[in-house]
Amino acid sequence: MRKSFGDPIAEDLRFVVKSVVGEENFIDMTPNRSNNFCCGGGGGFLQSGYKDERLEYGRLKDEQIKATGADYCIAGCHNCHAQIHELSEHYGGNYPVVHLWTLICLSLGILGPNEREYLGDDLKEVNVFHPETAM
Repeated sequence: MRKSFGDPIAEDLRFVVKSVVGEENFIDMTPNRSNNFCCGGGGGFLQSGYKDERLEYGRLKDEQIKATGADYCIAGCHNCHAQIHELSEHYGGNYPVVHLWTLICLSLGILGPNEREYLGDDLKEVNVFHPETAM
């Protein structure tokens, strides 16, 4: 999608992300939009069995993410999430990766407890109702 539909789709997704996390929390990658780097997990590569090659291909994406200094990396699809999470661990970035849909649900207050397990401590309790403290 990044290359096929180009910058108009990228702008739509950027609008969604900024709406969910707040424009002040949005940190852009360089390059970005349709010129952004691929993570290397899509197109079946994640399941291909060529782990060393996949991780080497993803090195550029890992460096790009680290250069932002962001607290989280947002991934739009499952393959990207899995690949970027593995890149973070493999190359020592240890930045959390979060699904875009997770942030959308979190912003709407509809993210279930079992869907919060991989979030950082700063997000695990956002919009969580605690009946014992409501009185």
